[in-house]
Amino acid sequence: MKQNMGTVDRIVRVVLALVVAVLYLTGQLSGLAAILLGVLAVIFLVTSAIGFCPLYVPFKLSTRKRQ
Repeated sequence: MKQNMGTVDRIVRVVLALVVAVLYLTGQLSGLAAILLGVLAVIFLVTSAIGFCPLYVPFKLSTRKRQ
């Protein structure tokens, strides 16, 4: 697994996951929307932590700077 996510991409995903968490904890999200966005938030956190997004692979995308 070669990293394909840049720093900005990872930060944006973490911020979006935190926004979903705050919305859920303040009662703004509930029901199916809370479940779906919660799962997406967890996926964002995991992909940000490892720096690899499997959805980028088929499209040969990378937001990581070349070294």
